[in-house]
Amino acid sequence: MTRSKQAKFRRAATRATAASVLASAALGASAQAQSSDALINVLVKKGILTEQEAQSVKAEAEDTQTNLVSASKWKISNAIKDIGLFGDLRFRYEYRGVETVDNQLGYRQRFRYALRAGIKGDLFDDFYYGIRLETASNPRSPWVTFGDETSYPFPGPFSKTNDGLGIGQVFLGWRAADWLELTVGKMPNPMYTTALIWDTDINPEGAAERFKHSFGNLDLFATFGQFLYQDTNPDQGIPTIPSFMGSALNQSDVFLLAWQVGAELKFNHDLALKIAPTLYNYTGHGQSAGFPGPFVGEGGPGGQNFYDPSKPSWINQSGINNLLVFDVPGELNFKIGKYRARLFGDFAVNLDGAARAQAAYLASQTLATPLLRAYPDDNKAYQAGFAFGNLGLVYGTTSKKHTWEARTYWQHTEQYAVDVNLNDSDFFEGRGNLQGIYTAFAYSITDGIIGTVRYGFAEKINPHLGTGGSNQDMPQINPVNFYNLVQLDLTWRF
Repeated sequence: MTRSKQAKFRRAATRATAASVLASAALGASAQAQSSDALINVLVKKGILTEQEAQSVKAEAEDTQTNLVSASKWKISNAIKDIGLFGDLRFRYEYRGVETVDNQLGYRQRFRYALRAGIKGDLFDDFYYGIRLETASNPRSPWVTFGDETSYPFPGPFSKTNDGLGIGQVFLGWRAADWLELTVGKMPNPMYTTALIWDTDINPEGAAERFKHSFGNLDLFATFGQFLYQDTNPDQGIPTIPSFMGSALNQSDVFLLAWQVGAELKFNHDLALKIAPTLYNYTGHGQSAGFPGPFVGEGGPGGQNFYDPSKPSWINQSGINNLLVFDVPGELNFKIGKYRARLFGDFAVNLDGAARAQAAYLASQTLATPLLRAYPDDNKAYQAGFAFGNLGLVYGTTSKKHTWEARTYWQHTEQYAVDVNLNDSDFFEGRGNLQGIYTAFAYSITDGIIGTVRYGFAEKINPHLGTGGSNQDMPQINPVNFYNLVQLDLTWRF
């Protein structure tokens, strides 16, 4: 055999081997297919395969995968490249305790569970998707309490009236280019953020655009979000229909707009700095009560926030008036010995905080105990913390047998600084005018099984104001002088 024929023979054999590898990957996971693609790319670079031959091999493998899927008992659309199951099942013991302005003590102990389960994967032509179901309807908590269905009216023990499932995520995305990604739907939060601004359980609804580009060891990114905060009905009522039937006012939908630009500088493999200045603003005014009304943040006498129809501002703990929040989250990642470590923090200021404080002061004059004066400087919030170990284990985003993470931060949130409908509902009860410490330790008992202990303590910042915010865990208690939280979790992550 001549050298020319030998070369052709080796090339044909290599191509057959590559086709076999990709066909095998079609039977396995998506990650195996990606590895096979990398192998083909290496063969192209070495000149063993041409670009045309490589594309032909990949096409043959995709046809094989399609035929195998089509031949299975479970019929899957040819448009779906892969399907992956994801989610977690968590069990928790929780204690929440508060002390009100007149030194009254209240607490709540609960055994709870939460299930989040969904599917996600890639579609053809760089599209992707995700669908996740969650227990509970609270956007800031998927937790269900054991035995709470036995309270009045009495449905009987072990009832299932509170154990429903809701759609937590449903989104479609498109990787339009190496530098551009578009997402629409009810999605995982696309913003780089912290619990100072966003509760980790919230999945915003709307659209998001993410841009990225690298210059050597410098990664630049930008994320823009258009989130539908409240869809009013009707937007414009018919004047001839009585107002109580929903005709009266022009109720424009409320949007939360997010504008973020950031950078990550990688000094070396173990040292990186990330920072992302962000601006949040709101459009539209929504319904005639609730979000568009002036935020008061003040409780009633004796620390109780009872409803009084003659004083609607009394209960408005959710108003989003005069919010223009400039937020700067950041982190420094490095190593201590063989362990990963992170210094992280966040600083936020409401640029329209003085007007928000003035609106609260004016609205509070309808209360039995009016405020002494407006506090326009109470418009800032910050967080500073340290994490050490297998980073992400405390939040259940990663798990590996016999790894651990310790995490702590100090948080300070003034009354008019942030949107109290979005910030973390655990630490510290989703409220303003509180500051305190958060600590947590997590240990991965085995792959996918995590045990976590959390503790939080907070106290009121400005003694002349309430602790504005609304949360279903300890409702109708405002102001709060002191707050304690203990959580013991067991998580199965899949």
